[in-house]
Amino acid sequence: MAELFGFSFRKREEELKKTAPSPVAPTNEDGATSFIAGGYHGTYVDLDGNFKTEYDMVVKYRMMAMHPEVDSAIEDIIQEAIVTDQNDSPVQIDLANLDVSDSVKDMIRTEFDYIKNLIGFDTKAHEMFRRWYIDGRLYYHKVIDLKRPQDGILELRYVDPQKIKKVRQINKIPKTADQFQSLDYGKVDEYFIYNPKGLRNTSANSGIKIAKDAITYVTSGILDTNKNIVLSYLHKAIKVLNQLMMIEDSLVIYRISRAPERRIFYIDVGNLPKVKAEQYLREVMSRYRNKLVYDANTGEIRDDRKYMSMLEDFWLPRREGGRGTEITTLPGGQNLGELTDIQYFQTKLYKALNVPAGRLESGQAFNIGRSSEIMRDELKFTKFVGKLRKKFSEMFQDILKTQLILKGVITPEDWDDMKEHIQYDYLYDNHFTELKNIEMLNEKLNVITAMEPYMGRYFSTEYVRTNILGQSEVEKKELDVQMKDDISSGKIIDPLDAVAMDNQAMADEQDNAELDKQMKKAQIKTQAEKGTTNPSGSTRTPAKSGNGNK
Repeated sequence: MAELFGFSFRKREEELKKTAPSPVAPTNEDGATSFIAGGYHGTYVDLDGNFKTEYDMVVKYRMMAMHPEVDSAIEDIIQEAIVTDQNDSPVQIDLANLDVSDSVKDMIRTEFDYIKNLIGFDTKAHEMFRRWYIDGRLYYHKVIDLKRPQDGILELRYVDPQKIKKVRQINKIPKTADQFQSLDYGKVDEYFIYNPKGLRNTSANSGIKIAKDAITYVTSGILDTNKNIVLSYLHKAIKVLNQLMMIEDSLVIYRISRAPERRIFYIDVGNLPKVKAEQYLREVMSRYRNKLVYDANTGEIRDDRKYMSMLEDFWLPRREGGRGTEITTLPGGQNLGELTDIQYFQTKLYKALNVPAGRLESGQAFNIGRSSEIMRDELKFTKFVGKLRKKFSEMFQDILKTQLILKGVITPEDWDDMKEHIQYDYLYDNHFTELKNIEMLNEKLNVITAMEPYMGRYFSTEYVRTNILGQSEVEKKELDVQMKDDISSGKIIDPLDAVAMDNQAMADEQDNAELDKQMKKAQIKTQAEKGTTNPSGSTRTPAKSGNGNK
């Protein structure tokens, strides 16, 4: 198992023969330097340029991260991606889609928890994610006991990207068409070169070769195909940041030089010769000009006449025949409070970093109301953070693969079938997620209520559960079992019984209404037959027709 300074896994021979030969080289987006070996005396390749370029780029990225606006944007991204909680871990493994036994799942969860404790992810997740985001790459050396590999990974050590580089070596050079057809690009040597002194001014062979499987290597996924260099997410913000810094510097210089008012002294020198006139002008200057200088380093005011200040007044000689000695005032700069250009480049910087520009204003409150009130930029930002999490999870994939193979839980061939079904569930911001889910569920229930009159005519229950509520087949089965248990235990009423009870109640209500109606009719009829009672209690009978004398 030992190879170079590390270890590597070998697949069975029949697994290696599955790949058919092709003259087209596979696409590799890991930024590794590829070269073809040839000659008897070993290999030669000029990697100084790539090494130097990547070294300088990492230095540039780290300098950019020290800028206040960039640091604020990075912190927004990291705080959204890595949510810390006192009780829960920032990330958990999800094996719901993995078709293995429960015992194997328990072993995988145990080894994953061991890996997290090994690197201290629960406490150092923020720093790890920040390193990966800024540098655009993350290296960890998997330390094992080569005499006892079954003990698994003993330690995970962080490796500075400025000291390590991945190299890919192709072992033969095709010359004819037949050789191109038989060329197997799968048979290449991949390893890492590590130099504790850094790879800036060193040659390609001056370093320690480490086997590929002994290093966990995660990139940003952004590759400059022209130079074959992995870029950071900060790369597209380099130009905008430089522009912002230049605008800010020029603004400071302009404000310092134009903010105060300065005086212009026109000194009458009469008919004095040029030398005498200049001497007379210097005497007047030394007599009236500002002699005190403020020292910004010490905070003191000192007398320093030999240094010229950029805020000094102007002294101009004037010959006889002019208007004599005169003092005028040069006004200071106007519109010094205009910051539109600064705000423009700040907004552009945030857009380059994929952070919503609304977060630039610290005093602006974030409204978590109805879904229609959530800005589209926030939704895009959420998707961007999800993509970052997906890419960063490749680190867990590689470390977990090594640990499971060393412990004998699975084989390298088994991992190829399992890796696509292993997911990682990151912790979300509880308040925002809960409010968002409640709002979405409320809107769905309103839609279902509006569709209820059309249920059975145009829509079915299955359609509502699948398309409106978004329930999967597994969720439907689980919910059906749970609802059946709740009905049998008496926690809830059977919906069919509830409908029957509602119909019976409506029928009873109709019967009662009809009965009340009949009773009112009978009462009115009775009162009409008996006549109307007067206030004294006597009844009035209708008057008889005819003359009243009879």
